[in-house]
Amino acid sequence: MLKFIVKLHPEIAIKSKSVRKRFTKLLEKNIKLILLRKDEKVRVKNNWDNIAVETDISDAQTREWFIDNLKRVPGIVQFIEVQETPFETIDDIYQRTLELASHTIEGKTFCVRVKRNGNHDFTSTDVERYVGGGLNQNVEGAKVKLSKPEVVVKIEIKKDLAYIVTHTHYGIGGFPLPTQEDVLSLISGGFDSGVATYQMMRKGARTHFLFFNLGGAAHEIGVKQVSHYLWKQFSSTHKVKFITVDFEPVVAEILENVENGQMGVVLKRMMMRAGAAVAEKVNAHALITGESVGQVSSQTLANLSVIDRVTETLILRPLIQHDKADIIKIAREIGTVEMAESMPEYCGVISQKPTVKAKMSKILEEEAKFDFDVLDTVIKNATVKDIREIEEEAKEEVKEAETVSELPENAVVLDIRSPEEEDANPLELEGVEVEHIPFFRLATKFGDLPQDKEYYLYCARGVMSQLQALILHENGYMNVKVYRPE
Repeated sequence: MLKFIVKLHPEIAIKSKSVRKRFTKLLEKNIKLILLRKDEKVRVKNNWDNIAVETDISDAQTREWFIDNLKRVPGIVQFIEVQETPFETIDDIYQRTLELASHTIEGKTFCVRVKRNGNHDFTSTDVERYVGGGLNQNVEGAKVKLSKPEVVVKIEIKKDLAYIVTHTHYGIGGFPLPTQEDVLSLISGGFDSGVATYQMMRKGARTHFLFFNLGGAAHEIGVKQVSHYLWKQFSSTHKVKFITVDFEPVVAEILENVENGQMGVVLKRMMMRAGAAVAEKVNAHALITGESVGQVSSQTLANLSVIDRVTETLILRPLIQHDKADIIKIAREIGTVEMAESMPEYCGVISQKPTVKAKMSKILEEEAKFDFDVLDTVIKNATVKDIREIEEEAKEEVKEAETVSELPENAVVLDIRSPEEEDANPLELEGVEVEHIPFFRLATKFGDLPQDKEYYLYCARGVMSQLQALILHENGYMNVKVYRPE
């Protein structure tokens, strides 16, 4: 038999009786929902000051599965693995401890720590001295050391049962789901938004996903992979929504009508407007972003202030003071770092000289040039799915369009960079036809081109051209490849 005892988060233990009762009941329910997937007869019991977990399946694989899943349940800071033994005398406790713990203290300093609950004719100190003395005499190389020992042998006694702690495991902490209100995470698939989403899940907020699609179907598949992974790892006890909003028309409108230096802030404000509308539909009480002060130009305090004032919906930024290295470290710990590294970053809205001190009057002046019917339309056409529906989609491989570094004869290169990028550094290729069609116009303009030719898309880093090639493939244009010079 395997037995684990889940210790309560200290912040739960100090809450009022009614709140503590609600939190521990939710934690008990969530633990049971997870573990029933492995053992239909698992026993999960709420003991007020801890939650006991027992299973009669005791093979090594099951043990590792239980440990791995308990580590990822929000609200669990620590849980101990114990061996339960009945006893009549202190010597019974010692004999069982010798059997279970001797291999862990061989050649090491150790001490024994005992917690006792119930009426006994001995004290906790009596047990510590008896068991510690016996181990000291009978385990080769073991030596009692009460201050800073290498190993602490832990025993918990309740009535006529002793629990010898064989291992201590640590969870992610936080609060049980859903002890907080629902929230809506603006997920892009990168390091920041993934970690911010995780932070809200571990704080007990049922976290839905909102993806602003700026890069086509390939990007969406990647973001679905990240979202499904986060939900499956840390939040699968509760159903959530995955919402996609096609934001390319909004980007095109900004690129054509908004002053270059203000584009980044205006785009973020449009996202927050859309996010607030979607949040209302799914009954989410806050928007979650992965922004951190000073990380990019749109994340200065002045710009964040202007962005926040676009909506009355609460905007939470769990990573606001984190350094990038801190964020990547957490991403590595939660298992999203490789997905984030391979996620294409959308780079279409790049201001040559982005403002770092946006003025509300100037932003409102620029937004007056924007056709808000475009924003209303993309919000109306948003797709909403249960996260469970995309499980198979999330497993799909992201295909890649063929990329070449040398162009064949009669090739036509389409420079899809923004007009500002193209003006600053024109693409000139000797003996090769080059046309400039900004990426945000490619979907509507490509069909007008002669279709008896092969086209090679070009952008500065090859990311946008790869995504746009995939979009054209999906629309039936298979005469498209990517040009990326060495």
